[in-house]
Amino acid sequence: MDYNAVAKRVIADVGEDNLIAAAHCATRLRLVLKDDTKVNQAALDKDPDVKGTFKTDGQYQIIIGPGDVDNVYDELIKMTGLKEVSTDDLKKIAANGKKVNPVMAFIKLLSDIFVPIIPALVAGGLLMALNNFFTSAGLFGAKSLVEMNPAIKGLSDMIQVMSAAPFMFLPVLVGMSAAKRFGANQFLGAAIGLIMTTPQLGGAAKYWNIFGLHVAQTQYTYQVIPVLAAIWLLAFLEKRLHKVLPSAVDFTFTPLLSVMITGFLTFTVIGPVMKTVSDWITNGFVWLYNTAGFVGMGLFGLCYSAIVMTGLHQSFPAIETQLIAAFASGKGAGDFIFVVASMANVAQGAATFAIWFLTKNKKMKGLASSAGVSALLGITEPALFGVNLKYRFPFFCALIGSGFGAALAGLTQVKAASLGSAGFLGFLSIYPKTIPMYVVCELVAFAIAFALTIVWGKGHLKEEVETVEAPVSAEEETAAEEAPAASQSAEKDEVILAPVAGEAEDLSKVNDEVFSKKLMGDGAAIVPSEGAIYSPITGTVNVAFKTGHAYGLKSDDGAEILIHVGLDTVNLGGKHFKSLVSQDQHVEKGQKLGEVDLEAVKAEGYDTTVMVIVTNTPAYSEISQTKESQVKAGDSLLALTAK
Repeated sequence: MDYNAVAKRVIADVGEDNLIAAAHCATRLRLVLKDDTKVNQAALDKDPDVKGTFKTDGQYQIIIGPGDVDNVYDELIKMTGLKEVSTDDLKKIAANGKKVNPVMAFIKLLSDIFVPIIPALVAGGLLMALNNFFTSAGLFGAKSLVEMNPAIKGLSDMIQVMSAAPFMFLPVLVGMSAAKRFGANQFLGAAIGLIMTTPQLGGAAKYWNIFGLHVAQTQYTYQVIPVLAAIWLLAFLEKRLHKVLPSAVDFTFTPLLSVMITGFLTFTVIGPVMKTVSDWITNGFVWLYNTAGFVGMGLFGLCYSAIVMTGLHQSFPAIETQLIAAFASGKGAGDFIFVVASMANVAQGAATFAIWFLTKNKKMKGLASSAGVSALLGITEPALFGVNLKYRFPFFCALIGSGFGAALAGLTQVKAASLGSAGFLGFLSIYPKTIPMYVVCELVAFAIAFALTIVWGKGHLKEEVETVEAPVSAEEETAAEEAPAASQSAEKDEVILAPVAGEAEDLSKVNDEVFSKKLMGDGAAIVPSEGAIYSPITGTVNVAFKTGHAYGLKSDDGAEILIHVGLDTVNLGGKHFKSLVSQDQHVEKGQKLGEVDLEAVKAEGYDTTVMVIVTNTPAYSEISQTKESQVKAGDSLLALTAK
């Protein structure tokens, strides 16, 4: 890579006079700009040395890659005369003068609380759907499967218990997650949730007589809003008590007083008031669903993807949880928001696939194919921001398809019994009797969005594509064709080992879109349980960051691997990290690369997830994760199949 040339192109594309400050991390340039709209996005998109761009937290970030980004940054600083700053300083510069949107801050708060507990709700909901297959009449005959086969009644009853538990004791799950978010002890949060759902409560009809005050023994099973308010109070009390109580008694009396005061106020004030608010909200949405009918569903479907663009959809899990909990207790109509989201996601995916058929741009074809599949499985951001909004008309065609699909779903009373993947696989979350119509509605949404995009695109896409494409010289075209062939011929099939011990998980779960959307390449993530970092390959250390938070390796068989320890941990400047290798050093599989104090990094407020990325992913026909469970350092993690 010609670092000087890349830096010149970046400066030209973002505008030298538009630059306020610049920093870099292990993979990307991080820029603060005066006006993001002045960026020549089309030029950056076609730049062969730029792997992607995105905006977040007031920063415009350009992905260059490990081992190259620091050199490009050095050239950029020389050319512009900007002062070198750390990524931490850059965040402060980006935030300077910007007001916090209270609505978005509240939505982010809800998202932080509910996203971690969604897997438990998905499991419970899918078990509920499975039990519905056993107990619903008319699916496989006039009678239910349980009635026709009494031998499976015991299994059905067991599944019913398992499916109901996550919703019945929802305050415990919310209590733990909210306590973590509000800065309280998670186990005290769980304790409050347990207190609110304990079977020893006699119900609203019974009460405690406390000095003449009658306090109802209300159970708060299936509730969300009352426990959120209670945990906020718990966190407030715990923090204040830690400050005012002497250390000699703090350990004992802070938990005691926090739980006792919170519990008393929950049963006397917070619980009754917030339960009323919760009932109003749930009943209001059910009333809206019943009153607006298929017209309301259609309008919701027409707007849903636009709502996703604003981020407001992140507040929906809090509402959906209430709807599903009410459905689980036999009082609600089910989750109609999930149904609308599925229609919208499928429609955006259909429009993206239509662009794949229409475009002659090879880079866009590759992006459209992967983004389209992602949208059909419930993740639309790559399709929305990477394809449809670039051309605009596919986005609006998808809105129309989504509106028709959602309206048909409302007309046929399609409803969800659980959360899940809001796409074609979403049928697993749908109430069994309405699954056939759910599939029909999705096909309608897909067909309309796809057809509209094709028809409109034939007359409007050509001109837009030509503005995106740039002329390529014969020399550049030849180099571009020969370079991949040369690099790919060197790679061999290979197994990449786990560099750390911990819980292996899919890369899509990482809370950073550079990794979760695989902009740097395919790979896997590990939530580490130990701080020792080992080499996953036998090869050479291409990049050894002084901060110790990332390593770039190239195996003797050709795989180029990035190990990134934690998210935004570059801000620590090497604090809590220790690197044991140097650049160009040859290492063996299992050789220790470095160490990290995980607890200290967590205490600083950073996510310690370790990403293992194959940065030359295009050189392989397949990259598969061999294990998504507990791993030890040295276990097989990724299998690479060369082209």
